[in-house]
Amino acid sequence: MIRYLLRRAGNIALMLLGVSILMFLLSAAAPGDVLSEARLNPQISPETLQAMRAQYGLDQPLPTRYWKWISSVVRGNLGYSFVYDVPASSLLWPRMLHTLLLTVPALFLSWIIALPLGVLAASRKGSWIDRAFSAGTSTLLAIPDLLLALLVLVFALRTHAFPVGGMNSHDAADSGWWATLVDTAWHMVLPVTVLVLGSMPTIIRHVRASMVEVLDSSYLKAAEGHGLSRFDLLYRYALPAAANPLITLLGLSVAALLSVSLLVEVVMSWPGMGPLLVEAILSHDLFVVIGATMLSILLMGVGNLFADLLLYAVDPRIRVQE
Repeated sequence: MIRYLLRRAGNIALMLLGVSILMFLLSAAAPGDVLSEARLNPQISPETLQAMRAQYGLDQPLPTRYWKWISSVVRGNLGYSFVYDVPASSLLWPRMLHTLLLTVPALFLSWIIALPLGVLAASRKGSWIDRAFSAGTSTLLAIPDLLLALLVLVFALRTHAFPVGGMNSHDAADSGWWATLVDTAWHMVLPVTVLVLGSMPTIIRHVRASMVEVLDSSYLKAAEGHGLSRFDLLYRYALPAAANPLITLLGLSVAALLSVSLLVEVVMSWPGMGPLLVEAILSHDLFVVIGATMLSILLMGVGNLFADLLLYAVDPRIRVQE
């Protein structure tokens, strides 16, 4: 178990190292830097620009800049923000927590809702229920996530049932911690709904496909012939047998939710990683962009590690191989 965990953690570390090197190479190849707009200002002298380049370390070779960034990562700073003049970690960690505040409930709700729906569709294969789920998931898959977020915003604007944009109301902080908590939860409804609606169709289809394959097997038909109840047959025998590809999908759904969450945060003005990343890209704030990318990769790696550990606990064949 420990060796399995260490090997998976080592894979994540190698992936982070490779992504960081690639990001630095791309940043060196990309045109412009944080001083591009300053060069267009005639009031800023070339000597001042040269001093600013030296201050930001832009006059140093790429390997030196990369090594200094690695040293800052070891200290927990994740580099330095050129725009805000603070360590990048002080900007990224609060935003990452805000992103997790959306993605964790969305991940939980999407699986809690999609799992029984996929089992129901598989148990009624070919019926009107199965066809209704197929049509519904096809429709949701055909709608882009951006359009889905805009439709939800239009609904909120027309009905005034939910707050539009932001994480809290202006006067929420003056009403006590409980009122602030309730206000934050109320602001979470729309973005979490978009994330759940965007991820649920894929999960339902995978659950249905895995369950149909298991339900058509000979040993499940034999178990049904022994007079087991429908609930026991589906959830005590068929679902555990179909769990392996679904656990793998769980790790992949973390990556999908994080990528969609960045878009939803920008559209709905949620103060997460998405708006900060867009702002950092537009202003050429290099280390904030690299830090946000690395944290996103880290979260995806942790999600896949959790799925691997769950698969290790469920599938005895992996333990035998170890």
